[in-house]
Amino acid sequence: MFKCEVDEHIYLAITEMRHAEALYNVIAENRDHIGQFLMFARTQTPEDTKSFVQTSLNKFSAGTDVPTCIWYDKQLIGSIGLHISEAHRSASIGYWISKEYEGRGIVTKCCEAMIDYAFRELKLNRVEIRAINENLRSRAIPERLGFKHEGTFRQDVKLYDQFADSIVYGLLAEEWRSGN
Repeated sequence: MFKCEVDEHIYLAITEMRHAEALYNVIAENRDHIGQFLMFARTQTPEDTKSFVQTSLNKFSAGTDVPTCIWYDKQLIGSIGLHISEAHRSASIGYWISKEYEGRGIVTKCCEAMIDYAFRELKLNRVEIRAINENLRSRAIPERLGFKHEGTFRQDVKLYDQFADSIVYGLLAEEWRSGN
């Protein structure tokens, strides 16, 4: 199984069925926080979480996803995943974190680890991050990591009773190598 030591406090590990309860608990404790921009959080049940974990494991086995939990001092605090398009040698990264751990640079470090893995281990050419326009914290991560702002997908996400714009950021392997 995949495990990545990010620093002395943080590691990423494949989301396994044994993590489902802890993952659900973090989601439940952060419904309003996570649910601002990720609709699943507002209605997630323990059964939904188990189903998500099983689907994620199947995708990992198929080589199309690297779904991980973010662990801080051995406590599950969030999730980050790499969603792979083998045909295009590209991937997208999605993430969320418990409100309590926000603002510490944890997600930025986790993204760096995923980007390194995507470019160095998987030999991908491109990594993308999308964030809802109003999600300034999420948008700051690719901006901090040297991603290029590639455009805005207007009203491409239905968020509850309204549509939201997505900001698209991209990074090429050659840009990562030259800057890191």
